[in-house]
Amino acid sequence: MKKYLEKSAKTEDEALAAALAELGLERDDVSVEIVERAKSGFLGIGASPAVIRVEYEVPDAPEAKPEPVHEAPRPAVKAEAPAAPAAPKYTEGAKAATESFLSGLLERMGVRAEITIRDRENGGLLVELSGPGMGAVIGRRGETLDAIQHLTNYAVNRGSEKRCHISVDAESYRAKREESLVRLAEKMAAKVVKYKRSMALEPMNSYERHVIHTALQNYEGVSTSSTGVEPNRRVVVSYERPARQQADSRPQSREWS
Repeated sequence: MKKYLEKSAKTEDEALAAALAELGLERDDVSVEIVERAKSGFLGIGASPAVIRVEYEVPDAPEAKPEPVHEAPRPAVKAEAPAAPAAPKYTEGAKAATESFLSGLLERMGVRAEITIRDRENGGLLVELSGPGMGAVIGRRGETLDAIQHLTNYAVNRGSEKRCHISVDAESYRAKREESLVRLAEKMAAKVVKYKRSMALEPMNSYERHVIHTALQNYEGVSTSSTGVEPNRRVVVSYERPARQQADSRPQSREWS
């Protein structure tokens, strides 16, 4: 189920950080639309905050089951308190569910792969797939791999109160793709600064857009935003004049004698 959250702050980055903190999600878990860009105004007059809309998915709520009717205990019999159940090991349960789902899915795809699951440093699970025929698992520009990751997250987290983010990779495709995206982002940013005009990249999924945003968040002279609707949503790299040049371009007051 898709949900939306709007946040406003002084800058787009601050609004996004506030939204992610409230939702408890990572950047690649959401799609971001800039509703209104921040405006600094002139001498503080006419300034307005940035407004963003974050799109994210939550598991469907499980169907409510009728509560069983219990007879009242007899006065002469003292009911014994049930033993407290042992705290479930969520990570181990998620690992087992992940391996079970992926094994069945890959079997139906006719792909034999070795599945390695380990904990991620920032929480969640990292799944590495290896073996022959990984090209069919990855798909064009990682589209099949993204679909497998999405289905795995949905299947494992469905009906669970605590969400476990699962990242699925095959033959280190995501790491290699991330390196090429960072090079592309820096090359595009250099062109934007050189020609002083905005440029749009090709359509990308939310993970790839996140890589572009992160790569250029501290790149001087440019800013990034996302535009369009899935699956044709893309990153726009915009030129921003340095603050000193903006100040120099303001009209100077003149005294008349």
